Amino acid sequence: MSAQFDLGTSGRIIQAATEEGRRALVGYYPVGFPDVATSFDVMSVLAEGCDLIEIGMPYSDPVMDGPVIETAGTRALAAGVRTRDLFTAAEKLSERGASSVIMTYWNIIERYGVDAFARDLAAAGAAGVITPDLIPEEAEEWIAASEAHGLDRVFLVSPSSSDERIVSTVASCRGWLYATSVMGVTGVRARTSSAAPRLVSRIRDLCPEVPIGIGLGVSNGEQARETAEFADAVIVGSALLRTMLKSQDEGRPSDTTELAALVEDLAAGVRA
Repeated sequence: MSAQFDLGTSGRIIQAATEEGRRALVGYYPVGFPDVATSFDVMSVLAEGCDLIEIGMPYSDPVMDGPVIETAGTRALAAGVRTRDLFTAAEKLSERGASSVIMTYWNIIERYGVDAFARDLAAAGAAGVITPDLIPEEAEEWIAASEAHGLDRVFLVSPSSSDERIVSTVASCRGWLYATSVMGVTGVRARTSSAAPRLVSRIRDLCPEVPIGIGLGVSNGEQARETAEFADAVIVGSALLRTMLKSQDEGRPSDTTELAALVEDLAAGVRA
């Protein structure tokens, strides 16, 4: 791996998986669903098979989230989740030896206070933050705060991103690059995106040193295996949440049996 790109904490985790002859599994779950305490338990289950936990912060006006994540987020907000619960989740994962990154819309960071958010998140033991609606050109304040507190910065590119945009985005990242494999909102899909391999190939030609995480659509171990053939990290969110939504709707809000089985299947996929 070239010294030109700063792997940070989360990038080193992804690199370590590659050196073991496999790919990293990143599991997304929003804090507060179905309630704060249960969400902590769910993240502990994810940590059994995931290399990195992506802690989501529910938001009242999501622009990227599909129906599954939006539904869970709406229920978490109704149950009283607060921004401080992000830090508690990261701290609990850190205490059990698991690594996490935060996925949040920029307004939440801005309202909390940019430097204060970075300070408190670093103190909680999180590796960094994914900011889906923040572009590098408008991220000067966040770049400064994350540098000051040693946090990774994960920005996004998509199939529509130009070569120039990919290069400039990678230059602003630390840790890894989040490549959305489809245009549109998040959600499970019957098939993995055909655009994903092409996008990863473009990124590797332009920036061979950056670890690439592919998100949007993976729902089972076979799809995870297919994605692991070309990506450094496989990101799964909606499929995990769907199992917990089902448990809640069936009156078993804290039952993680199906979730644990899915995590095991996904982990086997990225290790195949």
